[in-house]
Amino acid sequence: MSALADRIGDALLRNTGETSDFDLNPDTVLDARRKLRDAGVLLGIETFGPLPEVLLTKRSSALKHHPGQIAFPGGKVDPTDETASAAALREAWEEVGLPLDRTRILGQMSQHETVTGFRITPVVALIERPFESRAEVGEVAEIFRVPLAHVLDTSRYQVQSRRWRGSWRYYFTVPFGPYYVWGATARILRGFAAAMDPQ
Repeated sequence: MSALADRIGDALLRNTGETSDFDLNPDTVLDARRKLRDAGVLLGIETFGPLPEVLLTKRSSALKHHPGQIAFPGGKVDPTDETASAAALREAWEEVGLPLDRTRILGQMSQHETVTGFRITPVVALIERPFESRAEVGEVAEIFRVPLAHVLDTSRYQVQSRRWRGSWRYYFTVPFGPYYVWGATARILRGFAAAMDPQ
């Protein structure tokens, strides 16, 4: 998998522009005084199977933020976390049971701002050995995988919309089987796909 790691490393060097949930909504006026909460998420790519797969979760419907949505393992940066990468790895252990020694961090993508006031740092890592995944009770409803080839195929992404706070909000989606991947997760994956194939 050294070729994949090299390709991702090159992609991360190209990924220099910050993204947000407002990318497809250029008329949105953001308050310059807004306070964002830092978070780290793990874009983990499992490489021990026949083909590389991206590790994703379905959040519990009881959560305050983004209930029932598809997400990367991750969460807000706690005072005890030295970096966003540390937060992403800690949360991955808590949410899906991913041990620290199973990951090889390749780097970080540019930060992403969400409509809910988070500034997310996506941490890209290879998961090179199997582990016994377990969903954190009350946080994670399901753990599943999506083929890396699926999320790297930019033709699979769609732009959809819905009413939000009195106006139409547009966002990326990248459906996979029964899973409706949209919002920040789809936007981050779309940015990753673009960086992996800069043509």
